[in-house]
Amino acid sequence: MSDASQPSVPPPGSAVAGSVLVYDRIGKNKRQTWLLMILFVLFIAALVAVILLAVGVGPTTMPPVLGIVGVLLIGYALISYYASTSVVLGISGAHEVTKEEEWEFVRRVENLSIGAGLPMPRTWVLEDSAPNAFATGRDPYHSHVVATRGLLDKLEPIELEGVIAHEMSHIGNYDIRTMTVVTVLVGLVALISDFFLRYTMFGAGSRRGSRDQGGNAAIVYLVIAIVGAILAPLIAQIIRMAISRNREYLADASGALLCRNPGALARALEKISDDTEPLEAANKATAHLYIANPLKDHESFLNNLFDTHPPIEERIKILRSM
Repeated sequence: MSDASQPSVPPPGSAVAGSVLVYDRIGKNKRQTWLLMILFVLFIAALVAVILLAVGVGPTTMPPVLGIVGVLLIGYALISYYASTSVVLGISGAHEVTKEEEWEFVRRVENLSIGAGLPMPRTWVLEDSAPNAFATGRDPYHSHVVATRGLLDKLEPIELEGVIAHEMSHIGNYDIRTMTVVTVLVGLVALISDFFLRYTMFGAGSRRGSRDQGGNAAIVYLVIAIVGAILAPLIAQIIRMAISRNREYLADASGALLCRNPGALARALEKISDDTEPLEAANKATAHLYIANPLKDHESFLNNLFDTHPPIEERIKILRSM
């Protein structure tokens, strides 16, 4: 017997005008994220290739050099990947809680993890009165859900469940892994760019390029590489923000599907957005993890331009159209 109080997802082709199908939103954002990830990897490969040409590595010697550089970069990426969760939790200042300590919070995480078919994440509370939450970890088997004290105190239980469903969707969709990988890739771009710019400061790249390649070709490669190294961190950040925004839309749609109540998540986002208190523990390195931008005391044109979150009004509008 069906329960009329539970919202249902209409079958394909039956949506009324102006409505948004949850599955359509999920599919669209997954495709966009994969496209951005592929472009990101190609961008890093192109940057490394141009820099190698600029420092005088010819086509015949490039494959072994690329292999060595690749091994070094993979080593750096693996260390960053496995250490990232501990670093994030340490920066946040959250403490782990049990069901006996935070019954409502942990019980709802447990229920939603069962409903989603996911392992039970470890649960943490951040003692800050600003309402917010985030999920982190390498995969569903090494996942963590963090809620602020303000979130637990200021939301109704059904709204809290909507937020937790959003975070559980980040875990189930492997967003926590995606954003960790993207953050590592951004770090790699910054590391490569910084190394090359320092290298060229002493003229080493210019002299070697002129000696090995000669003439205008070396100068062209060098100019392209310098411009690329300067612009690369900015481009990498733009790609990271685009991926992050897509993942927020995806988690909203998946969270609405999981808790079967998009209106509750929409109300929660409204309350979080209307709360003017900044989250003290957040910074620009971890802001993209939270369900809503926690840097409310640093609003400016540049922060809005480089925001890792889509407009919260747009998210609420989409949720209410589901």
